[in-house]
Amino acid sequence: MADAGIVRNRMKIESAIANARAFLEVRREYRSFDAYLWGFVKGRPLQNLRRSIKQVPARTPVSDAISKDLKLRGFRFVGSTIVYAYMQAVGMVNDHLAACFRRSQVAALPRPRSSAKLRSEGE
Repeated sequence: MADAGIVRNRMKIESAIANARAFLEVRREYRSFDAYLWGFVKGRPLQNLRRSIKQVPARTPVSDAISKDLKLRGFRFVGSTIVYAYMQAVGMVNDHLAACFRRSQVAALPRPRSSAKLRSEGE
């Protein structure tokens, strides 16, 4: 805790440990963490058609559901806004604006080759 080069907030350290344990439990249940997450979007990226940056939300009903489920599983520091940002970062949602040249390129990418099939096939 005295090392200035590392996280010194006890809650953050404890949450990292708790999140690692919860992650392992999800992996045991779903075989992979990505299968668990991609199951919330049925294995396909959500394609939103936003015309303005003002239309891009900070959270959605899907990120609310993931956040709630993660918390029930023992994860900490996983609010809906953080979850939605993660969804954008890993390609679970395409929020490129309609006029953005990358929107159609991202939308045309092949379906992710993840283990999401494991969860969706079990339903």
